[in-house]
Amino acid sequence: MRATSRTSGNVEIISLDGKITIGAGDTQLREVITNAVSAGKTNILLDLSKVTTIDSSGIGELVGSYTTVTNRGGKLKLLHLPAKLNELLHVTQLITVFEVYENENEAVASF
Repeated sequence: MRATSRTSGNVEIISLDGKITIGAGDTQLREVITNAVSAGKTNILLDLSKVTTIDSSGIGELVGSYTTVTNRGGKLKLLHLPAKLNELLHVTQLITVFEVYENENEAVASF
C-alpha cells in the first residue's frame, strides 16, 4: 500500500493506494495515522478510491485508526469507498460508525 497526504484547511487528506491486507498495508495504515495524530493532525479524511483489496486485518486497522483519532478528540471520515469495501462495512454494520462521503469538498466542509 502507498499513502500520500495533503492538507485542505484543517483537514489532513490521506489517499491510500493498493492493498490493505495482513502484512501488506495494515501496519502501514497504522503508521500513517499514528504519525498524523502525533503531528497534531486530528481531522483526517481517508480517500480509499484506489484501494484494490481489503481483508479483515485492513477493516480492523480502519476501526483502530478511527479509535486512535477519536481518542485524541479528532474525527476520521472516509471518502470514495470502493464497492467491495462499502459492502463489507454494511455487512459488518461498521457503516454506522464511519461518516462516508463521495464528494471531497463536502467531506472537508463537514469537519
